[in-house]
Amino acid sequence: MITNVIIVFAMALISCKGNQNEDRKVYSVKVPEPVIEVPVSYIMGQFDPTTHKDFTIIPRQYADRDSMYMRKDAFNDFVRMYEVAFKDSINLVIRSAARNFDYQKGIWERKWNGTTILSDGVNAATDIQDPKERALKILEYSSMPSTSRHHWGTDIDLNSFNNGWFEEGEGLKLYNWMLGHAHEYGYCQPYTEKGSERPEGYNEEKWHWSYTPVSKPLLQLAAKELKNEMIKGFLGHEQATTIDVVSKYVLGINHQCK
Repeated sequence: MITNVIIVFAMALISCKGNQNEDRKVYSVKVPEPVIEVPVSYIMGQFDPTTHKDFTIIPRQYADRDSMYMRKDAFNDFVRMYEVAFKDSINLVIRSAARNFDYQKGIWERKWNGTTILSDGVNAATDIQDPKERALKILEYSSMPSTSRHHWGTDIDLNSFNNGWFEEGEGLKLYNWMLGHAHEYGYCQPYTEKGSERPEGYNEEKWHWSYTPVSKPLLQLAAKELKNEMIKGFLGHEQATTIDVVSKYVLGINHQCK
């Protein structure tokens, strides 16, 4: 199994070459950042963001609670965006940020066993007996552990977890501002409305925004190295292969964020 890769940041193509050790590959990804090393386990959330050198705690000024983390580069550009938005009477509030494998496992399994009722009132454990259908229902809005973009420290949820909030009043004003300006700070909405351009994947999430200078090359890495059979260690993990969660969900995002 490939256990480690190096991502070299310097302008937008990916290439790969073998070296003398056939169990290791080196990936060159061009974006305007310095060279960093990223193990494959990183994109699967198998690390602790509280101790990772590339992560920082999010000050309470920008978040609705304490003890959330994100990548330093993503946070620095978020602060720039926050300050400009605030001058336009837009208050960006981070509701969720980095979530490692264990954190995502807790979210997933509470929905799988019915401890958490889904947003539409469905109890996945008692209302859906078929395991594939149960997984698909949870996948409407929640990722399987090892597949969440929140593992990467590049993705944040803003202000509300309800699409309806972003369709009128303060929420609509904020959403329109993000559509017009987020790209200036490297942010993109990965889960747009599903249709001909995005037929598969998670339902629309107007609150979810991704820092593309880092998430784009990490997505390229996931496309090459993340396999359905690697996704395991939680209730219902067998459905990852049945559903083809990598192709349909990890890669099933807004093409502008790729």
